[in-house]
Amino acid sequence: MTAPAPPSSVDDDLWSAIGDPTRRRILDLLLAGGGGTATSLSRQLPVTRQAVAKHLDVLDRAGLVRSSAVGREKQCQVDAAQLERAADQLASVGRAWDRRLHRIKAIAEAIETTRRS
Repeated sequence: MTAPAPPSSVDDDLWSAIGDPTRRRILDLLLAGGGGTATSLSRQLPVTRQAVAKHLDVLDRAGLVRSSAVGREKQCQVDAAQLERAADQLASVGRAWDRRLHRIKAIAEAIETTRRS
């Protein structure tokens, strides 16, 4: 039996982007600081500047951050509209799983009631 596919409105880039704890921390830092560069973010994380730059690229492809050139670096900021879209998508998936779990619970309770009878 195969697992049900997630709703089609949820894109794989988003799941990949937010699935990594370092990228979630980068989003937190960008939100708290109003933006940042790979260099400034790497000072606050236990990873190299190059690793932060790669994480920022993933977040950019998912549409969660946008960047602009500032000298030799890219200044990155969270795209609030995309972050809201991502939150809506995740909430939708959460509701779908809540419905599934509710149905499983009802089935389990019906089986238990039948066993007791």
